[in-house]
Amino acid sequence: MGIMAAARDQLLDAIRGLMAVQSPPLHALIVPSEDAHQSEYVSEQDKRREFISGFTGSAGLALITMKEALLWTDGRYFLQATQQLSDRWKLMRMGEDPPVEAWIADNLADKAVIGINPWCISVDSAQRYDHAFSKKHQTLFQLSIDLVDEVWMDRPPVEPRPVIVHPVEFAGRSVSEKIKELRKKLVHEKATAIIITALDEVAWLYNIRGSDVDYSPVVHSYAIVTLDSAFFYVDKRKVTAEVQKYMVENGIDIREYETVQSDVSLLASDNLKSSVHGEKDINVVEGSKIWIDSASCCLALYSKLNPHQVLILQSPIALPKAVKNPTELDGLRKAHIRDGAAVVQYLHWLDNQMQENYGASGYFSEIKGSHKKGISAAKLTEVSVSDKLEGFRATKEHFRGLSFPTISSVGPNAAVIHYKPEASTCSEMDADKIYLCDSGAQYLDGTTDITRTVHFGKPSEHEKSCYTAVLKGHIALDIAVFPNGTTGHALDILSRAPLWREGLDYRHGTGHGIGSYLNVHEGPHLISFRPTARNVPLQASMTVTDEPGYYEDGSFGIRLENVLICKEANAKFNFGDKGYLAFEHITWAPYQAKLIDTKLLTPVEIEWVNTYHSDCRRILEPYLNEQEKEWLRKATEPIAQSG
Repeated sequence: MGIMAAARDQLLDAIRGLMAVQSPPLHALIVPSEDAHQSEYVSEQDKRREFISGFTGSAGLALITMKEALLWTDGRYFLQATQQLSDRWKLMRMGEDPPVEAWIADNLADKAVIGINPWCISVDSAQRYDHAFSKKHQTLFQLSIDLVDEVWMDRPPVEPRPVIVHPVEFAGRSVSEKIKELRKKLVHEKATAIIITALDEVAWLYNIRGSDVDYSPVVHSYAIVTLDSAFFYVDKRKVTAEVQKYMVENGIDIREYETVQSDVSLLASDNLKSSVHGEKDINVVEGSKIWIDSASCCLALYSKLNPHQVLILQSPIALPKAVKNPTELDGLRKAHIRDGAAVVQYLHWLDNQMQENYGASGYFSEIKGSHKKGISAAKLTEVSVSDKLEGFRATKEHFRGLSFPTISSVGPNAAVIHYKPEASTCSEMDADKIYLCDSGAQYLDGTTDITRTVHFGKPSEHEKSCYTAVLKGHIALDIAVFPNGTTGHALDILSRAPLWREGLDYRHGTGHGIGSYLNVHEGPHLISFRPTARNVPLQASMTVTDEPGYYEDGSFGIRLENVLICKEANAKFNFGDKGYLAFEHITWAPYQAKLIDTKLLTPVEIEWVNTYHSDCRRILEPYLNEQEKEWLRKATEPIAQSG
């Protein structure tokens, strides 16, 4: 057993010791992945589930009982979790094994007490657990301290990183416009106030950004907006004089982050007063409610409200944030062009390096090279090459960092869907194996996310047919035309059908929304087989990724990903007067011709690839030097039907 695993096992024992001395004693402890804002990606000091379990994936939940330790995660992470969990942990596969609340109800005793940090669980989850636990009179108990924090001796400290004003030239709409529209929605739903807890919603509403969470330009903060006041809860050490002035000018009262709980209590009793003068152009309605989004509001804040005064509805910010305004769409298109140029520069560089250092046949050829690495040749690893990609992006205008850790993966590692290479343990590049690179960046004018899969040697016929099936699914979604009111759940099958025909599939959704210099994963819409994908229809001006894949454990993985903008379709007819929608792709980087088995493509698909490549060349050439242009010209040569 390794030192780290042994230390973690001691932590489990220490946690159980703390569970036993709580009042009442705990029979189990739930450790979620989320922070106090129900974020998907969290800051280092909030990675409690990772710390206690050793599993580093972004999604999952740990359950510690007096005898067992279990970890739930989704299909993206099954393989990774089996590699990272010690033998004292049991992997529970979401969608295959019972959910945590059902497992607790079935396996723990009557009247068992299950502890939770109420800041790190949503109202939705808490209510779902309460319902499941009621069968055996089990109790979800709100702890006043986080037991993981008690045993986490070297927990990273909070660093006060500054809040930044996001200019209207990028945001497209002023904070005053956004607040005014929000207040109209409050009145429409007979609400007097809303508590906003999701970090990207606070950032979007107030036109601010920050760097409190790696890869996501958000600030640890809350907002409360009433019909005549607006509050911003943040560590005041992060507030510069410029931000202070900006907030006051917009009628926003800055409060200390920790005071949100007491202010929610004041709000519940109608005693929350602002020190900043705000506009009051709306009359208060009798019997009004306080609006929360139960998917993002934590149990700790909800517990300060009387249930009868709460309006539980999806946040009114989610859709306006997802439906991009013209400025945001323009920025996203421009950001993806610069980003595509960086990816092409990278592929050109990597092609040369693989040939020079590994004797690879290269991006274009399948003729086997010697594959002998020279004594003086530089060693290329998954991490060293992804660092080079970041370097190309860093030269681009408005670059602010990556949008998630780059998934740079060779051969079997590419089958780990959300693989994260570490410098000390990652694989060396290999000319005989598939290379999958899923990466993205944050630019002031947009967030990017792109995946390309390549082979620098001679791919097998099986690898080619799998790649082509993924490409066919990728194209099928791209060219879809569908009526208004269609959800991502209905569209998901389009990308899977070509894989299903071969008896193949993938264990992740097909597409997620993407932020405008915000989170790389953005709701409320998605394209997926998951039931939640039925909740929100796609609308014009939404963004969504198109990323089918195929993964063969222990061998290789394939994924292709573009970002799409949903737009009104130029359909010949308009049955039912619904209006029809289509997609515009805004990601630009070539597909590797030697991985495409053209005899498996239809004439329509071949024309799509050739048109895409022609556009790609025209759009990216102005950003490239002569050698890069020549490489791109070769990479985008027309393909033809074979066989």
